[in-house]
Amino acid sequence: MNPVEIEVAVSELAAQPFDKEEFPFAFLRAFGNKETTIRRLRSGESNKSDVGGVLQTNNIHIAVAQFGEVAKALDALRESRATAKAKARFILATDGIHFEAEDLESDDPPIVCEFKNFPDYFGFFLPLAGITTVKQVRDSSFDIRATSRLNRLYVELLKDNPDWGTTELRHEMNHFMARLIFCFFAEDTGIFSRARLFTDTVEQMSVHDASNTHEVISEIFRAMNTKDSNRIEAKLPRWADAFPYVNGGLFSGNVAVPKFSKIARSYLLHIGNLDWTKINPDIFGSMIQAVADDEERGALGMHYTSVPNILKVLNPLFLDDLRAQLEMAGDNPRMLLNLRKRLSKIRVFDPACGSGNFLVIAYKQMREIESIVNERRGELERESDIPLTNFRGIELRDFSAEIARLALIIAEYQCDVLYRGPTLALADFLPLSSDNWIICGNALRLDWLSVCPPTGTSVKFHGDNPTGTPLDQTEVDFENEGGETYICGNPPYLGSKWQTDEQKTDLKSVFNSRGIAWKSLDYVAGWFMKAADYGVSANAISAFVSTNSICQGLQVPLLWPAIFNTGHHIIFAHTSFKWTNLASHNAGVTVVIVGIGSKSRQVQRLFSLGDDGSVIERQVDYINAYLVPGRVNSVEQARSPVSKVSPMLFGNMPRDGGAFVLNGEERENVIREFPDIVRFIRPYLGSEQMIQGKPRWCIWIDDNDVDYANEHPYLKTVLERVKKFRLESAASSTRDFAARPHRFVQIAGTAKGHSLVVAKVSSERRPYLPVDLLEGNVIVSDLLFALYDAPLWNMALIASRLHLVWIATLCGKLKTDFRYSNTIGWNTFPVPELTEKNKDDLTRCVQDILLAREAHFPATIADLYDPASMPTDLRTAHERNDEVLERIYIGRRFRNDTERLEKLFELYAKMTASKKPTKKVKREVEK
Repeated sequence: MNPVEIEVAVSELAAQPFDKEEFPFAFLRAFGNKETTIRRLRSGESNKSDVGGVLQTNNIHIAVAQFGEVAKALDALRESRATAKAKARFILATDGIHFEAEDLESDDPPIVCEFKNFPDYFGFFLPLAGITTVKQVRDSSFDIRATSRLNRLYVELLKDNPDWGTTELRHEMNHFMARLIFCFFAEDTGIFSRARLFTDTVEQMSVHDASNTHEVISEIFRAMNTKDSNRIEAKLPRWADAFPYVNGGLFSGNVAVPKFSKIARSYLLHIGNLDWTKINPDIFGSMIQAVADDEERGALGMHYTSVPNILKVLNPLFLDDLRAQLEMAGDNPRMLLNLRKRLSKIRVFDPACGSGNFLVIAYKQMREIESIVNERRGELERESDIPLTNFRGIELRDFSAEIARLALIIAEYQCDVLYRGPTLALADFLPLSSDNWIICGNALRLDWLSVCPPTGTSVKFHGDNPTGTPLDQTEVDFENEGGETYICGNPPYLGSKWQTDEQKTDLKSVFNSRGIAWKSLDYVAGWFMKAADYGVSANAISAFVSTNSICQGLQVPLLWPAIFNTGHHIIFAHTSFKWTNLASHNAGVTVVIVGIGSKSRQVQRLFSLGDDGSVIERQVDYINAYLVPGRVNSVEQARSPVSKVSPMLFGNMPRDGGAFVLNGEERENVIREFPDIVRFIRPYLGSEQMIQGKPRWCIWIDDNDVDYANEHPYLKTVLERVKKFRLESAASSTRDFAARPHRFVQIAGTAKGHSLVVAKVSSERRPYLPVDLLEGNVIVSDLLFALYDAPLWNMALIASRLHLVWIATLCGKLKTDFRYSNTIGWNTFPVPELTEKNKDDLTRCVQDILLAREAHFPATIADLYDPASMPTDLRTAHERNDEVLERIYIGRRFRNDTERLEKLFELYAKMTASKKPTKKVKREVEK
């Protein structure tokens, strides 16, 4: 269950008559517990409470108290031995009137409230559903509750007004929802003349069966679109005349309202009963944008970008610099004035703004700095010099663009209340400006310089083609000239396999004229390229969140040379980390943050996560395209290893139409009938067989056995099948081998003693790459790479954390799996000169790994390297291998993967500096 679904279930539970016997189980059910779990608790099988309550191990201990004894019951739960033994995180006691709860693992204050109000605190209990997220989200119960209710209203209205869900009226529907949100906010924050003005008016003036609700709301909207001077002429009803003139584009134009059912009217009034002073525009927009999106509604409430994650972009982009200037200014009036002037001219531009999270956070952070400036200058009540219209955005979806603008309006009002006081804030708030500075359009087709011009104040929209130009949108001028421009955001990622035809055309429009093979690029690459183009003509710095794939594998030599050719550098970056959302047990997508600018800063800032999860910042001279210190911006494929390691070759490819390959049953049947050919049947392993432990065999005929095979009754039929398949092939290279049907088409090698093999494609979940030692008689398929008869210490390199991070960085991914390459991954892997003792030590490490595996026979590599259940002795053997190898590199363990990569790139640069460039070899393409 996601948070919105949980909120609905909890609210419904609070609204039902209290059942002391059923409440504990209903409460657990509301947080996603399955009926089998409930049955086991109800029967006592898994309920170990020693106070007559319900105890769920590792989760919660619940007691229903006698009336007036809730606090006493909570004390009993806290002191219960069963609570401690079961490691319950929460304790909860209620008598149906009062409600108290406590989180035993945090410093958060306990909940003490009336029973009917406990849904207000449902975010407190989200860990019960496996949702562990940042505190700001867990505490923002209001935003989730509001989203839930708005979603129910939206769905109910479309049910009774299906035409409002059509393409023709969808914009009107979305605009209607934005108007409602404003009304709810305005009536609770003093913007309207009295509290609950909108909700009470709808409740009093619309009949109970809701037949005229749409008419009442339409009149209210008409009032807010009518200036005071025109009110007599407009003939507004007296009850509607109480609403102020708002307009600002929010209430202009069509004031039609969808018809309400009795249920929809009830939902509307419930929404009005929420306390909208608690709205948090930082995250509300992200949640509410899903209300109007059919595809996203199933994940409603999970679309959330945390403030700490946004600040990972904004702080190094420009906020840290502003704070440093503030600190340097101290109480100096002139320096403070200069900072305020600088703040007033800054332009923040998000060309994929969604519902405005980045813009809202940037605005609020800048207002906070400005307030300190004003405080130090003794000008606390001064009107802000930071124009809201300097925060520009482009968004493809009209409702998200509408919500972004509304979120900024709400943020401005909240900042005015906070820093200037409610009276001054209210005096300046209405009427709203009609400026529409959030552009609805396709960011990859629009000219960014026209949306957010680097100089001057006038704005003129231009699209790269007619379909990309936004229509009927007011051209909003900037108020201040000559400032800096900061471009930021979290654009859509979308790998090439998931892009629509329209999105592919978008990328083509950005990259095709540059001669770049854009079809392999992620969609987000278009934003980086457009930002670099913008920076050629502007004093701008850009930073985007992106999947880490644009800094790995094939995309690096495609994208980054084009960006660097514009004169841009990577001026700061945050290496890979998980960008999580509100989904239960959400692992998040792995992202990077990359900041680029044409004017290189004195030092570049590189952020990474330590093994303990802490953020490490380093100041370096240069950050390359792999987000590693050093000037190696592209690692070329190599025909042979740059280090003194054994060559890694392809496996063997039959191209036989399956004629050579035997499963276990087929092998037994053949040997039973033809025992004389057992010598021709050899184990045959590919990636799946090696990792999953699935046996397979093949027919292997050497050249000197061809005559025997042609005379043998079984082998002869195999050769005939192979020959027929090859003759019918569309590939001439395969047809050429029809004359030699006894052998595989591609034979890279066979082993005399043993083979070290590594899978071409393997899951990124595993902590180490799948590598194995095979006996010499095993035929290695083309889905494996092999080191034939190589010294065992080579396996220590492949099985190391060092090699995994090198492969992950250079080879890229196939979907989300590691894609191994011998020419780019193994042949380029830099290894220091190894002494004989180094090789002996590494050989012992490999033996220990193999012995640990053997101890768990018949567990497969897939079983052994499952990160959730990897055996301790095997993990210890790998840790020992990593330690021995890393001490060879730097005399100690590396602190994190960033440090590992930095050393590898440094060593690679030294090892290749004196070598002449070799002819590029064609990368092996997975068949």
